[in-house]
Amino acid sequence: MIDVIKEEIKNYVLGLGADDVGFGSVSEYKSPQSPAVGTIFPEAKTMIVIACKESSTCESDNKRIAMGGRLDIMEFMKSCNYKLCRYLERKFKFKAMSTPVSYPLNMAREAKYGLVADFSQRHAAYAAGLGNWGRHNLIIHPLLGSRVLFTTVLCNEELPPDPKVTEDLCIQCNICVERCPGHALDEEGKTQEMKCLKYSQPYGIAGNMYFWKKFIDGTPDEQKKMMSSPEYMSLYQAVIVGFQYNCFNCYMLCPVNK
Repeated sequence: MIDVIKEEIKNYVLGLGADDVGFGSVSEYKSPQSPAVGTIFPEAKTMIVIACKESSTCESDNKRIAMGGRLDIMEFMKSCNYKLCRYLERKFKFKAMSTPVSYPLNMAREAKYGLVADFSQRHAAYAAGLGNWGRHNLIIHPLLGSRVLFTTVLCNEELPPDPKVTEDLCIQCNICVERCPGHALDEEGKTQEMKCLKYSQPYGIAGNMYFWKKFIDGTPDEQKKMMSSPEYMSLYQAVIVGFQYNCFNCYMLCPVNK
């Protein structure tokens, strides 16, 4: 009976337009930095992880267009989260909770000011059999490659887990390492977050703090010019839009199942 329920859930998620879905036991979630799942949802037993392939929009040299594509897929996946939660609760009477595709983030010091998520979608995807780790420290899906985002719904029912992907899908071409403008992947097995964010999120919190420090130290004439500068206008837009990526190289350039 439980296998039938799992198949129904899988078909429902795919029917929403997702590319793949995996099931993992909460006990197999092994994120070295994010909090334990029990701190989010003490009764959680199963992770239902949704995979969606990003469109070729990420290839655009116009980074606003590329980021627009990222916002599209994030909005779609948020919708999938909510619909799946309601489906599980209505049809099976499970208790279900969604986890963020990206932000909001814990901005406290102990979470490295937003660098450590409350829930790691990558580690959930690995535990749910949706791929294996690449040199870029992202999950490579067997069919979708690196251009894939994940989001997870937790539920209090124990559903059969999918087997982990044991095949090494990364071809060790090192393109992600060589084309990273911040050299954030030079050390294997580690992403140096601040080096990454300097290039990938120039209008994030670090860029915001740098701008206002420069503004405070500036003369009245310099401050006046800064308030009408493209840099300030981009920072203002970021407050409305949220985190904006200007670099997608590490997973956009990955040749595996591109």
